[in-house]
Amino acid sequence: MTEITAITSAPSAARPPQQARGRQRFERILEAAEAQLIQGGLSSFSIPELASSLNCTRTSIYHFFPSPYAILNELTRRHLITLEEEVEKLSYAIEGKPWQQVISEVADIVANYYNHHQAAGILILGSVASHESHQALHLTISHIGRHVDTLMRAIGVTLADENPDAKALVVELGTACLRLSYFLHGEITPAYRRECAAAMIAYLERIIAGQKS
Repeated sequence: MTEITAITSAPSAARPPQQARGRQRFERILEAAEAQLIQGGLSSFSIPELASSLNCTRTSIYHFFPSPYAILNELTRRHLITLEEEVEKLSYAIEGKPWQQVISEVADIVANYYNHHQAAGILILGSVASHESHQALHLTISHIGRHVDTLMRAIGVTLADENPDAKALVVELGTACLRLSYFLHGEITPAYRRECAAAMIAYLERIIAGQKS
């Protein structure tokens, strides 16, 4: 997870405080920002409106977040880390399960997360906030891909990591299904959740067939 936290060194990254009082203010800003994002979406997100809702000055927000992107990037980073942790939990309970079932469970976990965390859907599926959050998304796709890789190695299948990166590509295929569902319906529907799993399974089955031939 070190790579995904590396985006905090980017120009549009947040500046987490060290002292307890500052951390409380930092968290309140993020909570209010997420509420504003859910209510009005990315297009209406602004620091002046955020300052008004918190009854504080813009300067006090800029102290921690040099730009609106810094706030959005921090929210994105947190959701991506939590999502990755949810998928990682599954890897501890795969013994005895058909690999296709585990892939379907991965799709369920990711879809449920987006449906229960509206801000995550807005930031990750609806629109990437900035170059830094785009990098974070692909880092997490790579991380989740490694969990898929662990599963496939358990059944003797090795996924290539370059030209193409099969571990990342299988997750990208599933994510494309989720993104389309979000665009069309504002949520991940059961039908698109099934298509997410089916797309990943079909791609992996083709790799397995190629390695057996």
